[in-house]
Amino acid sequence: MIEPWQLPLLFGASLAAGFVDSIAGGGGLISLPALLSCGLDPRVALGTNKLQGTFGSASATWHYAAAGTMKLRDCLRGFIFTFAGAIAGALAVQLMDPSLLRKIIPVMLFSIALFVWFRPKLGESDLHPRIPRGFFDLLFGLGLGFYDGFFGPGTGTFWAIAFVVMLGFNLTKATGYTKVMNFASNIGSLGFFIYAHQVLWIPGLTMGVGQLIGAQIGARMVVTRGTGFIRPVFLTVVLALTAKLIYTAYFKRG
Repeated sequence: MIEPWQLPLLFGASLAAGFVDSIAGGGGLISLPALLSCGLDPRVALGTNKLQGTFGSASATWHYAAAGTMKLRDCLRGFIFTFAGAIAGALAVQLMDPSLLRKIIPVMLFSIALFVWFRPKLGESDLHPRIPRGFFDLLFGLGLGFYDGFFGPGTGTFWAIAFVVMLGFNLTKATGYTKVMNFASNIGSLGFFIYAHQVLWIPGLTMGVGQLIGAQIGARMVVTRGTGFIRPVFLTVVLALTAKLIYTAYFKRG
């Protein structure tokens, strides 16, 4: 159980996580280790993290929609596919060993970092889409939704790159649409964790308030500063996430 003195620390961690996540994804790098450091069972930590993350993604979604960065009606189909994929992923994690993914994902993330680094103009402006929007929603909604429910780290990063590369969105627009899909996979997998009684409500809601505040601050900065602000934060988050996952997958014992 969480001690009362740990709640302010969790609030601070979620505030930072909400800020980072609303800009470039990867907020789980901050919030999940904070929960695990309190001695929680990993499944309970994951469930509680999904609860607090739902607040952040919902807050960022609302702000990006209000600012006109993205249109909610364009997200319905992708939202449904992502929601379904997340439920399937949350169920599959009970039956499958995610150790292979833990080894593959850091390589994929590092490749993304290199791709963004050597394409300095990537995401500066809208380009022509490479695939139809319907196929994109089906493929990435089910795929990344499943991944978020099954494993999770880097989901927002993968979504942002998918929107930029496949649909030609600029990074500001891609970040807005990413938060809608994050929200879909969060609530999809959260429902499973609630059903399995793997959510701590008081810590989760406390962190949810921090997420709300941090996500609002981050989303405002994205809208006002644009792609030039997102790029360095994005690269920093991707490299930090990659380093963390490499350590966990290849070097951490026990």
